[in-house]
Amino acid sequence: MALRLNRRTTLLAAAALGLLAGCDKLPGMGAKPAFKAVDISDAEYARELALTDADGKPRTLADFKGKVTLVFFGYTQCPDVCPTTLAELAAVKRELGAEGDRLQGVFVSVDPERDTPQVLKEYVANFDPSFVALTGTPEQIKQAAANFKVFYAKAPGRTEGSYTVDHTAGTYVFDPQGRVRLFVRYGAGAEALKHDLKLLLAESAG
Repeated sequence: MALRLNRRTTLLAAAALGLLAGCDKLPGMGAKPAFKAVDISDAEYARELALTDADGKPRTLADFKGKVTLVFFGYTQCPDVCPTTLAELAAVKRELGAEGDRLQGVFVSVDPERDTPQVLKEYVANFDPSFVALTGTPEQIKQAAANFKVFYAKAPGRTEGSYTVDHTAGTYVFDPQGRVRLFVRYGAGAEALKHDLKLLLAESAG
């Protein structure tokens, strides 16, 4: 699948990095955590998510409060980006031991045509049984993606009638209070992800 990062998301991330480069502290606070991912704590997007899980239960971001939550948009037939991202999250969760129980993976399908609830349930369970898969109508998914500034679009496959889905390749990280904090670019690696998650877990425990 040809990767196509959303230009708008990329520009926002770059702008965030530029703003943070000259500011190590916030008023009334100590030094900011040295995250390896893009700090988007002040973002006005990624505030709402209202879809349905694989069991047909309505879900919102509020359901995941109390845990560090990672939200990733993708699809089950994705050949590389999606399985790599979920596998890295599952590996980090295991490596963190007891602290890993305070992490929640959330996979949002951008391919409701093929990603049925049963397919989604089996897919995320292959990585970690605690991961939650969300879906909805095409209109609901479009709205959810817009709320996160996530890009996705069908691309013709190699055979007639087949298709892949180009989509934003990155993960949104929320702290236990339900506030969006980080955007993790695809390819950052498991060690960088573990580093940032440990900072957020320690922050919430302090």
